[in-house]
Amino acid sequence: MNFYSIFDISENKNSLGNQFREKRFSFFLKKINKLPKPVSILDVGGKINFWENRGLAGNLNYKITIVNIEKEISKYSNINYEIGDATNLSQFVDKSFDVAHSNSVIEHLYNFENQKKMSSEIIRVGQKYIVQTPNKFFLIEPHYLLPFFQFIPNKLKYFILTKTKLSRLKKWDKKFASQYIEEIRLLSLKEMKELFPSSKIYFEKFLGMNKSFTMHNF
Repeated sequence: MNFYSIFDISENKNSLGNQFREKRFSFFLKKINKLPKPVSILDVGGKINFWENRGLAGNLNYKITIVNIEKEISKYSNINYEIGDATNLSQFVDKSFDVAHSNSVIEHLYNFENQKKMSSEIIRVGQKYIVQTPNKFFLIEPHYLLPFFQFIPNKLKYFILTKTKLSRLKKWDKKFASQYIEEIRLLSLKEMKELFPSSKIYFEKFLGMNKSFTMHNF
């Protein structure tokens, strides 16, 4: 591990974000391990790298279908990858998966209307569901690793991202920064309760504060 990898995106196994994912995943794994095998999992907005880092890629006890707008090719017999939209999972019938899963995706949907569509689809297709998202009011904005960055004007966000190396120790590509600023809409606990009204909640803590919420019905 080097110093810069700590500040990299969560897909990097050595990043700080991935370390938090590991801890959250242990909670998820305890839940799904109680289900009859093989467990069918729909991963909404996920990537193959996530399951590789968790050690489930190639594990035939888990039949994983990933739906994402970005194209990927799976080399694993237990992972099926499909191009699709988190807000419209009409290719799947009601309760067609043992578990509908999503990790740090629902905050990437631009607006609350899209987030409502995604939550409705998650609840519809999964017999069980588990959905995680960062806490809007946590002091560090997790996508940029900057304090209270979620509350500053978009123009200032763009300036900081493209003109300085304050966020993740790099200057961001201008086009990507602009798109990312529009894409991210963090959610509060109140909003997550509205989206998943019958859920139990797993609180991810850091320094005694709620870093993220995981809504589930296990």
